[in-house]
Order: sequence, then C-alpha cells, then structure tokens
Amino acid sequence: MAKRGGFPGGMGMPGNMNNLMKQAQRMQRQMEEGQKELEVKEFFAKSGGGAVEAVVNGKKELVKLTISEEAVDPEDVEMLQDMIVAAVNEAMKQADEASQELMGKMTGGLGGGFPF
Repeated sequence: MAKRGGFPGGMGMPGNMNNLMKQAQRMQRQMEEGQKELEVKEFFAKSGGGAVEAVVNGKKELVKLTISEEAVDPEDVEMLQDMIVAAVNEAMKQADEASQELMGKMTGGLGGGFPF
C-alpha cells in the first residue's frame, strides 16, 4: 500500500506545490486589480474651514488644488501655504491608509514582518 503525502518518494509534493503556485498567482492577480482600483481612486481633504481643498489619487499624485478667494490674503501668504500643506498632507495620508488597508486584505494580516 502506497503512502500518501510527505516527502518520501516525492509523492504528494507536486500537487501541493501546484496548489501553492495557483494560490500565489491568484493572490498576485487580486493585488494587481486592487492596485489598479486604488490608483484611480481620489482622496479629498480640506483645511482652513474649507478654504483649501486638495485632491490626491492613489498613486499619491496631487491632481487638483482648489483655493477659495477668501484664502488669498497678500498680507498673510504664510497662512495660505500652511493650509495648502495641511490639505495635501491629509489627502496623502488617506491614500496611504487605503493602500495599507489593501495590503492588509491581500496578505490576510501577515504584515510582512518576515524573520529573514
């Protein structure tokens, strides 16, 4: 009677390896699809009570910046600069969080903290 599984005689290993490869390929396809979806998603953030709005895509590119007329004070350019930085940074943070969430779903919470 032949033994099933294990390493002796190499029986069972090819099937397990094929399943592992299929799972890895499926996971890679899902990751690529998720990444494509994330790249076209837009993240909005406002600062200064809505005076400045930044829109960032999933590739972490600033795609739109809206500044209300009330925010433009030639006597206080520094305030406008601060509002722009705050809005852009918040939108980037949202994009980062969405990317990390996607990675968490794909890796099943493994986190990537490999011991090697």
